[in-house]
Amino acid sequence: MKVIEVVAAIIHDEEGRIFATQRGYGPMKDGWEFPGGKMESGETPEEALKREIWEELETRIEVEQLFETIDYDYPDFHLTMHCYICKVESGELTLKEHEAARWLTKEQLSSIDWLPADRSIIRRLTECEHVR
Repeated sequence: MKVIEVVAAIIHDEEGRIFATQRGYGPMKDGWEFPGGKMESGETPEEALKREIWEELETRIEVEQLFETIDYDYPDFHLTMHCYICKVESGELTLKEHEAARWLTKEQLSSIDWLPADRSIIRRLTECEHVR
């Protein structure tokens, strides 16, 4: 089975809300996810995350800490996703690849249709102090 390793940003704001994006392409189009993407050769996860968020959202982020690493088996591949708590340093979170985005409170996290791998961290995230 093919193995894909990615990084994902759990971006929070000063109010404790979490930024979610809706995929605009590929076989999982329309599913909601934490923004991020594949690591390139020689990159640290933090470098990859900063690059991906700049490419996808034209935003500079501060990577605060590793939240959780998820391993998830999709039908065609195995995903390892390193999820980091982040905050916006500068920029306006401009959607370049996604079709929609939302800021969600803790109570709203389960109100959208998350992709399966992302779903697996929602329960733990609702218990996190970064989310209100």
